[in-house]
Amino acid sequence: MARPITLFTGQWADLPFDEVCRLAAEWGYDGLEIACWGDHFEVDRALADDSYVDRKRETLAKHNLQVFAISNHLVGQAVCDHPIDERHQDILPARIWGDGEPEGVRQRAAEEIKDTARAAAKLGVHTVVGFTGSSIWHTLAMFPPVPPSMIERGYQDFADRWNPILDVFDEVGVRFAHEVHPSEIAYDYWTTRRTLEAIGHRPAFGLNWDPSHFVWQDLDPVNFILDFADRIYHVDCKDAKVRTGDGRRGRLSSHLPWADLRRGWDFVSTGHGDVPWEDCFRALNAIGYDGPLSIEWEDAGMDRLVGAPEALQFVRRLAFDAPAAAFDAAFSTNRD
Repeated sequence: MARPITLFTGQWADLPFDEVCRLAAEWGYDGLEIACWGDHFEVDRALADDSYVDRKRETLAKHNLQVFAISNHLVGQAVCDHPIDERHQDILPARIWGDGEPEGVRQRAAEEIKDTARAAAKLGVHTVVGFTGSSIWHTLAMFPPVPPSMIERGYQDFADRWNPILDVFDEVGVRFAHEVHPSEIAYDYWTTRRTLEAIGHRPAFGLNWDPSHFVWQDLDPVNFILDFADRIYHVDCKDAKVRTGDGRRGRLSSHLPWADLRRGWDFVSTGHGDVPWEDCFRALNAIGYDGPLSIEWEDAGMDRLVGAPEALQFVRRLAFDAPAAAFDAAFSTNRD
């Protein structure tokens, strides 16, 4: 059976939920990865109003769509982040921002992520995708010189803040899929290993595989799948294009906005970038991943009403199923 292909609604939160459902259904998506912002899924209302989740299910059913994951990247970012500043105020609900005192923001964000697990369980969803934030991302340049003890404290801070959150995930039977992404506690290969070690490899915490962030860092998204096979809890299909090579465009992108051609890399529509998609899908087959393939359409240089259906067509064509066991057995017999 083909894996379902879903649309992540985070880049569509300016539209009402019903309108996003209508568009996704018309394009042929099987379901949604629903963002916990805009009116798409409001965690506090899901827990306070017994009819709220039923109404969401009714809207999905009206458009013949399924839901396999919800995502709360924005609130998750504030759990560990340092500093907490006006950037967070712009992305957080007012009740989480409160008076803006940093530690208060972090603690309210942590409670909201616990509630996100509870709301996911109420919706019948077993995966929450999101960010963790990081108290040590600002040390990335390693200057002024960063003592090892400071890095250790960063991973300990992550463990101290997220273990109580993951206890709730365990209680309600939901898993957290961390998107490995710059600005997070796990942003590349080695930081992912260190992050898993910091929480004792507990099963409640896994990974959302998004290859776009590997490509521009010169990381191999295929080997990442193979090496973290037991932790790939969710898949986001997003592409990136590297445009370095002229001596002016660097990978750190020079504080330039998305879609500015002076940047060294940018997000592009799936299939237009540098992600080795066929090998990636083969690797997902090899590890037995049978969850949704969620298209996170985020190309500032293309009209989204064109790019989103185009991305679906690309993934549906290329994301072939793994061979059946009968085929494998026949191939083995013939070879002998």
